[in-house]
Amino acid sequence: MPEEKCCQSCAMPLQGAEAPGFGTNADGSENEDYCTYCYQEGKFTMDCTMEEMIEFCVPHMASANPDMTEDGARAMMLEFFPTLLRWRA
Repeated sequence: MPEEKCCQSCAMPLQGAEAPGFGTNADGSENEDYCTYCYQEGKFTMDCTMEEMIEFCVPHMASANPDMTEDGARAMMLEFFPTLLRWRA
């Protein structure tokens, strides 16, 4: 089974019914690394740190997953986000 592709900035799934769609490059073509919320016209939509992105995403992740607390979402993101393309050191 292929690995689920996710936004390399916010970790939102890029495939499936709930997916927001791909971001766009400067030339208008799709950017398959980032979602439309994070990347448009070749630029990130939010100028933020990884920690700020995590805090922005925590309530969304917790509300989308009824069995997950905000602390649980934060802990998971703190572990996973450093592996994403945008946040790799």
